Amino acid sequence: MSRVVGKKYVPKLANMHQVCELNYGRLLRLLPDCDTEDLTYQFDINTSLQYTIKIIECSRYTSTLEMSQKSHLGFEFLRPIVQVRLYHDAQMAEVLSAQNIGSLKPSYKYPNIKMYQKNEKEMVNLFLAEWLQFCLSQHHQTQSQVN
Repeated sequence: MSRVVGKKYVPKLANMHQVCELNYGRLLRLLPDCDTEDLTYQFDINTSLQYTIKIIECSRYTSTLEMSQKSHLGFEFLRPIVQVRLYHDAQMAEVLSAQNIGSLKPSYKYPNIKMYQKNEKEMVNLFLAEWLQFCLSQHHQTQSQVN
């Protein structure tokens, strides 16, 4: 039996940078202050859907935040969560971890034991882009609260 070996996936750096730059801009539009630790912003989309952004850590050039979705319908699998690092000097936002996948690698061999996609890191950054765009489109209807 012969084993077929495919080419190693190499992420397109320019595409990744563009997504991270757009995500940084979107986050700045949602968060009036992203340089103060322990701030929490809540965005109520409707009676059953809420987004929370918590600033976990701040330093001179970076901020780390956690974004989560809570559905009041009771479905835990509808509760995505991502940890994002904002690089203020480079004006980029990168997903560090998502859905209990800590320390995302730029690419994965496929198939792998956890069945991550070859471009898992790129996909979660694109997911964040769509998520932030949704929040911004609904932002005019929501009230953000700082706790």
